[in-house]
Amino acid sequence: MSSMEERVEVGVAAAPGSSSAGLGVGAVGGALEAVAVGAGLAGIQEEAGVRREVSGPESDPDAPPKKRVRLLEGESGKLEERLYSVLCCTVCLDLPKASVYQCTNGHLMCAGCFIHLLADSRLKEEQATCPNCRCEISKSLCCRNLAVEKAVSELPCDCGFCLKQFPRSGLERHQKEECQDRVTQCKYKRIGCPWQGPFHELTAHEAECCHPTKTGNELMGILDEMDQSHRKEMQLYNSVFSLLCFEKIGFTEVQFRPYRTDDFITRLYYETPRFTVLNQTWVLKARVNDSERNPNLSCKRTLSFQLILKSKVNSALECSFLLLKGPYDDVKIKPVINHHVFSNDTNETEYVPLPIIDSVECNKLLAAKNINLRLFIFQIQK
Repeated sequence: MSSMEERVEVGVAAAPGSSSAGLGVGAVGGALEAVAVGAGLAGIQEEAGVRREVSGPESDPDAPPKKRVRLLEGESGKLEERLYSVLCCTVCLDLPKASVYQCTNGHLMCAGCFIHLLADSRLKEEQATCPNCRCEISKSLCCRNLAVEKAVSELPCDCGFCLKQFPRSGLERHQKEECQDRVTQCKYKRIGCPWQGPFHELTAHEAECCHPTKTGNELMGILDEMDQSHRKEMQLYNSVFSLLCFEKIGFTEVQFRPYRTDDFITRLYYETPRFTVLNQTWVLKARVNDSERNPNLSCKRTLSFQLILKSKVNSALECSFLLLKGPYDDVKIKPVINHHVFSNDTNETEYVPLPIIDSVECNKLLAAKNINLRLFIFQIQK
């Protein structure tokens, strides 16, 4: 039996007032106090070690302890995940890439989903609502949340090429200019080199590329293909310049307003008020997806339009016309020249596609209260 156990037994067996009992109790208390002090010293040393790791090896020992304790490993990742779930769009559940809109109750929507909701409500003839709280949303009721936009831009995001993390605000620049693993093309692509690969291999490839040593006959074939595509682009500009030389040219700003058909299943269409160009009265009509029954169920959306002559004419009126974006709109439209001979019997053109780039641009037009464009009409004189 150890000396500690002997002291305990002696202290218990002795009388309460005897000196031996006092010695036994004092010894036990001293042993427990020594254990407590030892544990306290260990805790202090451990805490000091943690603070030393946070503040660095060269920190001042006399400085007061910092309040911020080092985060445990993996805790920062959990914080980012929580921020992702808080700042994500309530529709697509992804972090916004551009503007962030919020409803009157503060629920967030990215710009693409916000425009899509407004476009869907226009097609369904319903009031657009927030998918979370069902309050009404519109361009006048919703506002941008600049604080969330700034917070999202500072969140880390993985580069799709090198898999390193960068703030979202600088990721695009890194992927386009700085990343050594970004996909790039050979500088001899214009003469037929199909190589694509990481940027750090570009120099080695170009040193071994065989296309600079092609013969003149091989290069002539490639140049002919380039000339054909260039001719198609120049044909439009040459046509526009030739039309600008005509004597009678008219243009006006037109505003397409939404209406519904009188059918059992109503369909959305657009029509402009009557306007006068070249001393004639005209009307423009437009429809979505060529009057598809349920265009709101389709991912691909298009607009087509027709030009209608409302005036009576004594002789045939041959015209070329094209639609361009209005002066205050940012929709992207590729100009296309259309041609028609108007008469009292053929006073309407066929529906022709509005040359917008993609469905995203179409949703922008549908989400707007009205569609504002600019119409040019060129009268062809024989």
